[in-house]
Amino acid sequence: MATTYTISDLAQEFDLTTRAIRFYEDMGLLQPARGGSGGRNRVYSSRDRTRLRLTLRAKRLGLSLSEAKDIIDMYDSPRDTVPQLQKFLVVLAHHRTQLEEQLREIQVNLDEVKVQEKEARALLTWDNKK
Repeated sequence: MATTYTISDLAQEFDLTTRAIRFYEDMGLLQPARGGSGGRNRVYSSRDRTRLRLTLRAKRLGLSLSEAKDIIDMYDSPRDTVPQLQKFLVVLAHHRTQLEEQLREIQVNLDEVKVQEKEARALLTWDNKK
């Protein structure tokens, strides 16, 4: 028999709120079965658990949920991993470029802060000598 999980199980395991898990479901990243009276209970499969783990990994890398979904959805296709890896490399290259640009901008801002600090210290020294 296949292992299944409740929304509470996954929330606890991944330190998420049930609201976050429902959001990922709304985004199409998870597709739990419905059980219980009237189908009110979500029943998550091992596949859903893996997709959630991959989604969280993609988020840690800074990928958008739509980028994560595109990549994760490819794993549901035939077992040839070449297209998945090629797509993943394209997404990672794009993301790396964005991060490098942000890093350059942060360095420019940090350099400006250093200049302002130096000027402020010089003014304090000058005022103290008066």
